[in-house]
Amino acid sequence: MKKYDVVIIGGGHNGLVCAAYLARAGKRVLVLERRSRVGGAALSEEVFPGFRFSVFSYVVSLLRPEIIRELELPRHGLHILPLESTLTPLREGGKAGDYLAQWNDHDRNRRELARHSLRDAEAYDEFGLELHQMARLIKPILAVAPPDPASLHPRELLDLARLARMFARIEKKKFNTLWKLLTMSSADYLDTWFETEALKATKSASGIIGTMLGPRSPGTAYVLLHHYMGELDGVFRAWGFAKGGNGSVSAAIASAARGFGAEIRTSAPVEKVWVENARAKGVVLEGGEEVRAHTVVSGADPRRTFLGLVGEKHLPGEFVESIRRFKFRGASAKVNLALGEAPNFTCMPGPGPHLRGAVSISPSVAYLEQAYDDAKYGEISRRPYMDIVIPSMLDPAMAPPGKHVMSIFVQYAPYRLNGGWTDARREALGDAVIDTLAEYAPNIRSALLHRQVVTPADIERVVGLSEGNIFQGELSLQQMFFLRPAPAWSRYRTPVEGLWQCGSGTHPGGGVMGASGRNAALALLGERA
Repeated sequence: MKKYDVVIIGGGHNGLVCAAYLARAGKRVLVLERRSRVGGAALSEEVFPGFRFSVFSYVVSLLRPEIIRELELPRHGLHILPLESTLTPLREGGKAGDYLAQWNDHDRNRRELARHSLRDAEAYDEFGLELHQMARLIKPILAVAPPDPASLHPRELLDLARLARMFARIEKKKFNTLWKLLTMSSADYLDTWFETEALKATKSASGIIGTMLGPRSPGTAYVLLHHYMGELDGVFRAWGFAKGGNGSVSAAIASAARGFGAEIRTSAPVEKVWVENARAKGVVLEGGEEVRAHTVVSGADPRRTFLGLVGEKHLPGEFVESIRRFKFRGASAKVNLALGEAPNFTCMPGPGPHLRGAVSISPSVAYLEQAYDDAKYGEISRRPYMDIVIPSMLDPAMAPPGKHVMSIFVQYAPYRLNGGWTDARREALGDAVIDTLAEYAPNIRSALLHRQVVTPADIERVVGLSEGNIFQGELSLQQMFFLRPAPAWSRYRTPVEGLWQCGSGTHPGGGVMGASGRNAALALLGERA
């Protein structure tokens, strides 16, 4: 029986990143992916003939630049195309007409903001500077293994002292701002800056993505900052689309891992972690095949890893209770449309650069809060928040000539839906999305050729993310840093000797970021990020 230094459970982007770094360090690494292709939620598929979609995750920004650089991902085919704008269509008096557009061009963006509010136009640069400064403060923390503040271990104390020095260097005003961002709601934070409803709503929407929280829920300001930390070419809050879809991100990382010597097996579902005498010895695949390894690293979420693959009998009771309390509460869905023609928005008719950016259906904070209210009581949002991109406008190869693909991220669609998810409820969600979109782009019904509706239950079933949570667990204050996924076990180690974690359920959290995979690999190698 061949024995590996490291076996990694799951070929999602974090598992692949972890494999690449470990293989680069000379380890014999095997990645086991249960599906027929790697990528997890970052994959591309031809869902309808000629139409390719990033079925689950759909944009690139959070992927850490050090990973792109150190793994030389462009050499392995990664090509990120920047999104040029964000368009927020508006409705006044029940009719669509006006809009708020945010452009990458500074002067054009300022003129557009001034059209709505001169005060907001004046404040916008200062707002951007503040978030940029906060992102720079937080950025180093993304790459550390969080120390346990209750531990007396010398290394933990050393890391705590290093962290304390980092915070001690922050001037008081910036520290106060950071504290506000960690504790406030995104809407309340934005109220201190702006008066234009559409601007506040579109910005605060970044604070609710992937959470079962509303824009006025405390803690969502940090989620806003989390998304602001995305960067392309050194520019914070810059978003892009991976040519070929998000599957090309996973393919590039997998290619880098193989180039360093890692072995990747698909259609190889792991049934359990092989534990003997409180130590991980390897894994057992469905069908009974045993794979021995000195170390096992799980890219699955904490619930699947510990309550599923390991089993409670091998874990301390207090730790098991912590994992049981870890919140998932998936509330996001995805609707993918194949279109015979481009959408024609009433507020900005015809083709134009606005179609090469994002479209945000977030006309007001009240609109977002109402969408959340529906979900809070176990129902699909009747008029959901939607973040829309048209990948074929940036990469024509995603659709047949003259046709388009549209990717729609939708909230809210609660995992714990009243009556449960059925085919009828899935179609009802798709209808709500089309009905809402048609208010702003009336030709969407006639342009529609095919649609795919992906619910949180589908995400759980297909990708393996518990409750369909796209971050492998909510990004909330009580589930961050040294509390992610459980107190005393945030440094990628687990109570089972030889078993490590590398998924988004660990610090620093979710999105196509790769930081958890890199951090776990460096921690396992005994290096500092």
